[in-house]
Amino acid sequence: MIRRILVALDGSTRSPGVLRAAAEIAERFGATLYPFRAISVPPEFPPGAVSSHADPLLALMTDEAVAATLGLTKALANADVHAPMVKVGQSWRMILEASEELDVDLIVVGSHGYHGLDRVLGTTAGKVANVARRNVLVVHDREESPRAPHGSATSPAGDR
Repeated sequence: MIRRILVALDGSTRSPGVLRAAAEIAERFGATLYPFRAISVPPEFPPGAVSSHADPLLALMTDEAVAATLGLTKALANADVHAPMVKVGQSWRMILEASEELDVDLIVVGSHGYHGLDRVLGTTAGKVANVARRNVLVVHDREESPRAPHGSATSPAGDR
């Protein structure tokens, strides 16, 4: 049974679609949505400053991530949506950490394609799907990846 869903949002133009997919599942199962956002400190930011209370960058980034996530979720008036969670670190690691911490039944994450360095390093969605100890739904943008007609030579079903 699906009771708790972690929906990983990244602030991209794909986030509303990922949230809609998670909300649809939550509605069908009567589940609670846990919006999540991972943020990372830019590499050019001095490492010592991250732990410094004098520099407000990390707090500002966190506040902006929470505000953006709240902005997305307010459209889900009838859904059971928990307050957004924001963690600082590598996205895929933070998603997995939050999923364990919240003891969710499903992680919903968006796919952003597979280009360049992703082929070597792997995508966030790929890492989450391969390492998670929970079910993972990867939401694809249908506009981004056109499918071959059913039964064509390039379709996986083509040789059936």
